[in-house]
Amino acid sequence: MKHSVKFVFGILFCTYLILPGCSLSTKGPVKTSWYESIPEIKPNLIVFLRGMGGASKCLFSPHDCFDKKGFVSAVRERNLPFDMVAPDLHFGYYRDRTFVDRLKKDIIQPAQNKGYKNIWLVGVSMGGLGSLFYLKAHPDDIEGVVMLGPFLGDDDILEQIIVAGGLDSWEPGAYDKEEQWQKDIWSFLKGYPHNDPQESPLFLGLGKDDYYQKGQSLLATYLPSDKVVKINGKHRFSTFYKLWELFLEKDILRTN
Repeated sequence: MKHSVKFVFGILFCTYLILPGCSLSTKGPVKTSWYESIPEIKPNLIVFLRGMGGASKCLFSPHDCFDKKGFVSAVRERNLPFDMVAPDLHFGYYRDRTFVDRLKKDIIQPAQNKGYKNIWLVGVSMGGLGSLFYLKAHPDDIEGVVMLGPFLGDDDILEQIIVAGGLDSWEPGAYDKEEQWQKDIWSFLKGYPHNDPQESPLFLGLGKDDYYQKGQSLLATYLPSDKVVKINGKHRFSTFYKLWELFLEKDILRTN
């Protein structure tokens, strides 16, 4: 069955309004969950960026899915020298266009002040898109980005790029960066270093049956092959977790 992006996002947005305990408030500091590494070694940090919804075990606190679904323990089991944090950067921050500002002021800047130097963003679904927003605004803050099943735009923008012959051939033309954010993010990706594996910090994981795979597959053809992992799976945490494990096995987390 085909999923309309607007339909899927609309259903999830309505769910937020209906479920008790759910809130799209963007007032005050972002709620966060911190996880120290085992053994505790700094100065490295992974920032997990949540999707719009959560799995059954963390429906009312989707940012905690990274702990409950094994992402945190997968890092600890490998004794990787990373502390981890999962901020509750929900859809409201994207709606209000405060996502980048809150991530910078509430998470990244305080982490830098504490001495963290190698900071990675790991985003699932909506969080994958958010990681690109942040990388575009503050590239010097981030060592690397791992996008797992990211939402990368509606069919309109994706078809424009496909019809043009791919991202290299596509020309965005003049556009309003505030109103046409999808064109802006693909323009950013088009101009980002992608041919040199050493220069590109972008990693992409996708499931073959993910209902956002059209945009994911388009980006996958543009990135170095060693930066992309594709497996059987749908748009769900079980797929995201398998992709995360595969990336960890590839030892992608640089700590230079």
